[in-house]
Amino acid sequence: MSHLRQNVRLSDLTTLRLGGAPARLVEAPTSTALVEAVRECDERGERVLVLCGGSNVVVADEGFEGTVVLVTSRGVEVDSAGCAPDDLAACGGVVVTVAAGEPWDDLVARAVDEGWSGVEALSGIPGAVGATPMQNVGAYGQEVAETIWSVRAYDRVDKVVRTFANAECGFAYRTSRFRGNDRYVVLEVSYQFRQGILAAPVRYAELARTLGIGIGERAPAADVRTAVIALRRGKGMVLDETDHDTWSAGSFFTNPVLDGRRAEALPEQAPRWPAVGGRIKTSAAWLIEQAGFSRGYEGPGGRVALSGKHTLALTNRGGASTADLLELAREVRDGVRATFHVELDTEPVLIGCSL
Repeated sequence: MSHLRQNVRLSDLTTLRLGGAPARLVEAPTSTALVEAVRECDERGERVLVLCGGSNVVVADEGFEGTVVLVTSRGVEVDSAGCAPDDLAACGGVVVTVAAGEPWDDLVARAVDEGWSGVEALSGIPGAVGATPMQNVGAYGQEVAETIWSVRAYDRVDKVVRTFANAECGFAYRTSRFRGNDRYVVLEVSYQFRQGILAAPVRYAELARTLGIGIGERAPAADVRTAVIALRRGKGMVLDETDHDTWSAGSFFTNPVLDGRRAEALPEQAPRWPAVGGRIKTSAAWLIEQAGFSRGYEGPGGRVALSGKHTLALTNRGGASTADLLELAREVRDGVRATFHVELDTEPVLIGCSL
């Protein structure tokens, strides 16, 4: 059963520490309670915002005129058989089904401890498990699409619970079939891991250098986790209440993926990586810096600023409003567009506000 909570501001529930009060907030401690809470709101014709870890949202200062359903479900179920049912002995894998409200980094820490390989480079990312398939969370050369086995979700249109296999999830760079619409409410995510103390082959150059290995080589998963957390902490991407550089929604802009003509128009020194369909991915952080926005660049009244450690993070320096943050985001976006004719897309979900 869901629980009604009073006198809650969304700034208390988001990593940006921004956002006004909802009209109503209920807490859903189980998948059943989550389905019931959303279904009841739909039957009353109320707007619904499903909130897990609060790490990838920007909420308007006016709050949310509807019901916020806060997902606090917990549970990790391990199927050590895993993988292909007809060849368990050769597989050596494990399928782990996790409730949407479980903290993501707790799962990664357990995976490393248990010898479940495939998410160690995603260490230190804030938020909850239920958010990971939404935007196909990724970092340091890994994406959750590589390990997600299935996603169990409530379909608000057909009013049924459905299970989507990986191939049905529509995973692409920082997106999936679940992102950008309110039809599906993620209840559980199942991950398929290989077993062993070694991490998956390292594909990210900065991480490989930190580990002292070559691209494509492997290292102990525990070492990869330690290295990734250190790299993220150096960029202000590990939550710390005492460090305003971490009062953010993580990377605010995604790395642009360009067609060949637009990529060729970039300066020669601009970073380039191959992407799906013969397209080219470039660095949003590089574009931002080269457009004149250095680390620590301040927005209105110094209440918001680019992180002093990483230009992709827009941070709340204390006493900020969502309007302040969006003003800075527009300035950065427009500056990159004017300099390079490249449009930056936002990574967090904007609730009740827009650029």
